[in-house]
Amino acid sequence: MNKQPKLMDVSRMRDILTTNFDQISNNVYFSNELAMLHGNPQVLHLIIQHVPPFVINDYRLGIVIRGEGDVNFNLVDRHLQKGTLIYLGPGTIINPIRFSDDLELMGIALFADFPMPFAAGQFPSAFNGQVRDFQLPVSNEDVQTARHILETLWTLVHQTDYHRPTVSALVAALMYHYDRLFNQQADRLAATRSREQTIFDRFIQLVNEYCREQHQIMYYADRLCLTERYLGTVVRHTSGITAKEWIDRALITRIKLELRHTDKSAAQIADEMCFPNTSFFCKYFKRITGITPLKYRAYGKEKS
Repeated sequence: MNKQPKLMDVSRMRDILTTNFDQISNNVYFSNELAMLHGNPQVLHLIIQHVPPFVINDYRLGIVIRGEGDVNFNLVDRHLQKGTLIYLGPGTIINPIRFSDDLELMGIALFADFPMPFAAGQFPSAFNGQVRDFQLPVSNEDVQTARHILETLWTLVHQTDYHRPTVSALVAALMYHYDRLFNQQADRLAATRSREQTIFDRFIQLVNEYCREQHQIMYYADRLCLTERYLGTVVRHTSGITAKEWIDRALITRIKLELRHTDKSAAQIADEMCFPNTSFFCKYFKRITGITPLKYRAYGKEKS
């Protein structure tokens, strides 16, 4: 087993899809630089059979062509439906919940070897690292614009020795299109969003970033310059879930990734996740999940 959590990257996806590649080859493209998906619900169903949650380390942009589904991105449940544009950035944790049988996506994944069209520090604001993921219900006209760009990319990558600068320029056009729509939505939300919603969104962002080391509400309240009591009230009022439950969700998700995709001992994981000792870590995990870390790891091996 690898020493780090196994990512749902191009190599992992190749491994999963190889046995069924004859049925999906017309809808999937892979290279060392990028991957593309063009419809075919079977691809998604093959991937989610391999025990989520998944982690990615690349940039992924897509469109829901038809069907619908529910997915948890970075601790937040999202409903996807026809006409939704999707962006997932490096570090995103994906936990599929439910897909309709007819769900079809069209999209692109950009790997480390891809010649990104922007220099460091010059990415459009939606892709500069401040936002890890977003999903945008947009007009049919905006969907068609994105789809035309992706269709052209799909055609180009299937050409022998395709022109990489042209592909890179089209990716830039796609990202600028998503960036414009993202910022339009952000401006609309900013005009209507309450202070409580703003606090909650910032809290979730901090939890995603620091839950491995910081397990207590006090840390997040201090970062937000709020009292623990007020932060707890805002989070519960906004989401219906306590702040501690959100922290536990994030922490348990990361522990599960370590148990499922590494051979680290419980003691090592406990230390890396800043628990006082192994016994406390095991009791915490069992209290939240109902099973011990060792039983969870054994279950994951049976399913993988």
